[in-house]
Amino acid sequence: MRSILAASMSLLITGCMGYPDTLAPIRGFDVDQYLGRWYEIARLDHSFERGLDQVSAEYVMREDGGVTVTNRGFSRGKDSWSEAVGKAYFVNEPDEAYLKVSFFGPFYSSYVIFELDQKDYDYAFVSGANTSYLWLLARTPTVSEDVKQRFVQTAQKRGFAAEDLIWVDQRTP
Repeated sequence: MRSILAASMSLLITGCMGYPDTLAPIRGFDVDQYLGRWYEIARLDHSFERGLDQVSAEYVMREDGGVTVTNRGFSRGKDSWSEAVGKAYFVNEPDEAYLKVSFFGPFYSSYVIFELDQKDYDYAFVSGANTSYLWLLARTPTVSEDVKQRFVQTAQKRGFAAEDLIWVDQRTP
């Protein structure tokens, strides 16, 4: 019985790892350049951000070599802020933009940066373990139409439901 439970937990924990076979993590990644505040420009819908606007993420280096992740968003319906603090660690080498992130104890999910403005780190295309999870992040609350179009085209090409994207309202209420 114990081995079945352990195997089930192992599958549950590792079941959220990996990434779609239509993309690959960025190589030559510099975590120090990635640290700081990012604004969520677009995402696919999922329960843990449903109804949130003004979403941002703050990345800070941890003493253990990981990254503290603080996600924050405003619910206009509830007229309140929601915040979640987690931790992320590199799955392979620190120059590969493939991390595992946890907001809930021992349960980790993939965080894969598959396109990045490598010169200035102004925007990032991020995926989870499968094509249900997709984000466009930027250093500023808005991006150019060119970046938005490239994001939509890249999402479609990589098998994401680009027609279901939510464009996050970053305006202050």
